[in-house]
Amino acid sequence: MSMKVTCPVRSASTDEELAFIREMGVEHVELNIKEEEANAEMLAAIHKRLASFELTSVLLSCNTLQKNKIIDLGLEGREEEVRRFNAFVRTAAEAGYHTVSVAWQPNGIYRSGRAVREHTRGGVSAYYDEEEGGIREAVNGRVYTMDEIRDNFAWFLEQVGPVMQECGVRMALHPNDPPVEYVCGVGSLIRCSDDYRRIFEIDKWGVVGVKFCIGCWLESSSFGDVNKDLEEFIKAGRVVSVHFRNVSGTVPYFEETLDEDGYANMYEIMKTLVRCGYDGPISVDHAFKGYPSMGGMLGAFAYPTGHMKGLMHAAEYELGIRK
Repeated sequence: MSMKVTCPVRSASTDEELAFIREMGVEHVELNIKEEEANAEMLAAIHKRLASFELTSVLLSCNTLQKNKIIDLGLEGREEEVRRFNAFVRTAAEAGYHTVSVAWQPNGIYRSGRAVREHTRGGVSAYYDEEEGGIREAVNGRVYTMDEIRDNFAWFLEQVGPVMQECGVRMALHPNDPPVEYVCGVGSLIRCSDDYRRIFEIDKWGVVGVKFCIGCWLESSSFGDVNKDLEEFIKAGRVVSVHFRNVSGTVPYFEETLDEDGYANMYEIMKTLVRCGYDGPISVDHAFKGYPSMGGMLGAFAYPTGHMKGLMHAAEYELGIRK
């Protein structure tokens, strides 16, 4: 069975955008909702509209819950925030979802900026330059150590693990981006593949899944061997989502590039995914800044998504999966 190529959508996505996704040959989407939309009636309406374009949502995200500073930093009120997260999990299960997104990044993804750079073919793309120094500034009042962050996640898992297990829902846990020790004064939960293994050891409910962001693996030479880790985690049943993205190099400097312009051999990585039998959601994750007259951000996703599909089909033919 082929992987489920996805594009991101929201309830506000227009009919033209949904039609464009379907015309790309994409049948699945990742739905990002506002918290007030996390109810059975609203999700049913969204699913009905997606179905009218022959699209099926396979992964549910909610930014205010998946990147929650109060939970991540262990601040006052985290019990109420976890209650809201568990309510979201129950709603997701009732709507037929088996996976929801989580990213332990209280300050979000850090990039030095978006600009035309050496490897971006004249396009505006995100880049990281450690020499610019902004990542070193503690922006949450103080430094939060890696031990604190790990303890906060362990506490979170104790609260949500039983609920997720009961509902049959897993979290797609994203690595820290960039995968460095501290981002804006906050220790990184996941900056190498061993950090995932450590989390698996405390996950007695079996609810932690890997949102395997290939870009993050490639951004740091210390993260791990992307092909070996893919094989291990897929065979262990831990990979629940894949982000397919290349970069120009590793920390302390990298640019987000088209797949064919980065340093990694993305076809070999795709063959690893196919050979190991991964059949879950896969998306291009990030794209260059789009042009309004050329479809905006969705237009910017079109070429890399098509290129990724081509690599997937070629790998399937080569490995005898597709006839």
